[in-house]
Amino acid sequence: MIKAQISELKTLLSSPKNIVIVPHRNPDGDAMGSTLGLYHYLKLYNHNATVIAPNDYPDFLKWLPGDDTVLKFETQQDACMPLIAKADLIFTLDFNAFHRAGHQMAVALETASATKVMIDHHQQPDDYAKYMYSDVLMSSTCEMVYNFIDMLGDTQKIDATMATCLYVGIMTDTGSFRFPATTTKTHQIIGSLIEKGANHSEIHNNIYDSNSYSRLQLLGRAMQNLKVIPELRTAYTTLSQAELDEYNFKKGDTEGFVNYGLSLNGIIFAAIFIENKNENIIKISLRSKGTFSVNEFSRAHFHGGGHTNAAGGRSETDLESTINKFISILPQYKNELSQTQNGL
Repeated sequence: MIKAQISELKTLLSSPKNIVIVPHRNPDGDAMGSTLGLYHYLKLYNHNATVIAPNDYPDFLKWLPGDDTVLKFETQQDACMPLIAKADLIFTLDFNAFHRAGHQMAVALETASATKVMIDHHQQPDDYAKYMYSDVLMSSTCEMVYNFIDMLGDTQKIDATMATCLYVGIMTDTGSFRFPATTTKTHQIIGSLIEKGANHSEIHNNIYDSNSYSRLQLLGRAMQNLKVIPELRTAYTTLSQAELDEYNFKKGDTEGFVNYGLSLNGIIFAAIFIENKNENIIKISLRSKGTFSVNEFSRAHFHGGGHTNAAGGRSETDLESTINKFISILPQYKNELSQTQNGL
């Protein structure tokens, strides 16, 4: 984002505006952390700001400061549509294409007369925002929101509430600071957020140490279903709708399951396939090490995308057919999978 755009945005934000802040559908820690972090910043300037999530999100994120103000488009359209229609500014955070908000909300965003602002770190952004801060090298959208506030000259206004929200997104999107996009600047920002009041130990416990017994049982089932294709350095697992139902699945329960496959020695490509009977799709999460791009793999074969080492997708065939397709595709990538040495 160039200085001229920052200057224009600073002028726009100098007087109270009607503002809607939107994360992607099925929002994660970075999506909710960034939207709520920005929400609390904008409220300091008396903006009429509202976070509208496309749908619900996991319980382990509902302790975030400001969660009680968030509207869910899927179940509260009557309240959300007028806010979108009358918005002066719409911030889209942690996604870069309207369809990532779901079909109905995408239409509402596309037709809204508001000035659009994108803050996002995913690859291949659509060209819909007048003001675009897009950087695929960033660890997280929360780190970008911190930078955005810094560009506006306002980091001194970041308080414990904002710091908590932004810490959550950086921590979760970096895999607790272990992924390659974690830089010295990332750690400097984290240090600043702790100084401003983010309680790192409490945040970690709220996110990672709040498991239900049924979630751990579901993890056990996913590990029982784990398969390895050693010659292609690939691991994958599955969860059927029946298995989800057996263990009382709740939204967010499978978060992070795909990473267990990637933790195996010698594996650089991991996938999980999760059946969703309500939407009649197979939800796919993909992870990789090194230069193997799951973003390109997902875009080519499973209607998805994301980052080089973390992406999602979907299949509209049944679980067995989806797995068979996945296995049949893998040999096309044998050279790429074998060229990455020791995950580097």
